[in-house]
Amino acid sequence: VDDNPLPYVLTLSGTLKSPKISFHPPFLMLMPVPLDVETKAVVTIIPQDFIRPSRISVKLPEHELPDGTRTCVRFLEGQDIVLSSDGTANELTCLICFKSSKPMSFLREMLFIDQEEN
Repeated sequence: VDDNPLPYVLTLSGTLKSPKISFHPPFLMLMPVPLDVETKAVVTIIPQDFIRPSRISVKLPEHELPDGTRTCVRFLEGQDIVLSSDGTANELTCLICFKSSKPMSFLREMLFIDQEEN
């Protein structure tokens, strides 16, 4: 290489995938229950193409009843996406529950985000 003055050109190319999450089930409907009885469901969050550990949180519009009842969201085994040595990420389990003292029906969107608001 030192004896040859010709320049060497090295071209690199690659693809960076954006991290995303999918859900199982993809759509959730809490079952009707008697008044003052909690209804709940478990959702599995499946991270894909994450290149570094991240922390997931949830944003949902406030929908609080006059008696203080509202939707509850809990991460059962933590909120952190941890990458393994083979590049895969752990799945997260989320419990969603609701209890009301009055009959009601509503449709809400839940937004799961990482610490960078993605």
